[in-house]
Amino acid sequence: MSHLLTEHAPAKINLTLHVVGRRADGYHEVESLVAFSRGGDLLTLRPGSEFKFHVEGPAAAAAGDPQQNLVVKAARHLAELVEGIKLGVLGLTKNLPVAAGIGGGSSDAAAALRLIVRANGLALDDPRILTAARATGADVPVCLFGKARMMTGIGERLGPVLRLPPLPALIVNPGQPLATNAVFARMREERGSASGFGRHPRIASGIGYDALLAALRKGGNDLEDAACMLAPVIVDVLAILAAAPGCRLARMSGSGTTCFGIFTDCRAAVRARKTILDVHREWWVKAALLN
Repeated sequence: MSHLLTEHAPAKINLTLHVVGRRADGYHEVESLVAFSRGGDLLTLRPGSEFKFHVEGPAAAAAGDPQQNLVVKAARHLAELVEGIKLGVLGLTKNLPVAAGIGGGSSDAAAALRLIVRANGLALDDPRILTAARATGADVPVCLFGKARMMTGIGERLGPVLRLPPLPALIVNPGQPLATNAVFARMREERGSASGFGRHPRIASGIGYDALLAALRKGGNDLEDAACMLAPVIVDVLAILAAAPGCRLARMSGSGTTCFGIFTDCRAAVRARKTILDVHREWWVKAALLN
């Protein structure tokens, strides 16, 4: 029996998300500083000749039809590009909330690509891997490497890896999914137009904790207002995080209802987690280190 391979699929957090404009084809261009948690979903692969995929875990039901999952799409895209590639049985333990703005599906797809790369002795920087990632989804390329960096365009252009200080954080999802296309549609930007939002602050590799927070405060998430109109619970989550002792910055991640708070230290984040769950037991609340 072949050896079981495993890969973690961490949550992707958009520390900033600036909308630059809307292209003639309807896609929005962004500038976003992305970081990753250390926990999330788990992918497994048992290499073999027959391709199968199954999902389990607390968020499995919300993940929908397994055959429409981005993991399956990523595997099939790569199989079309690499002749004779060996796939096998892919398994997903789904822990992250779905349609939440933390790139769970994209991170799952990226982890699946990493597993297939390992099983076939390929190099992760093989251009065919990145091509398959781009064909699968806009956030898959940045998740493929799982390192803090800027992403621009519609997500296909990646800046160099950035060395950021570990950020003690609390990630909170109130359990209400929010579709990305609905948020962008709410912004009502014309095709071929530039947005009126400000440009992104410069982030240097090796930046310190205080300097990074100062830079993040100069940025923002341009989707936040539109998302709050569609899901007012986001306003409550942001207010609760901002009021928590030790919280230095509270912001929405991506285009979903998930928000994050950056704290002075891990103890403050853990205390805030307990306080929030005492009142909102149905919420998904995780303490994490982002970098």
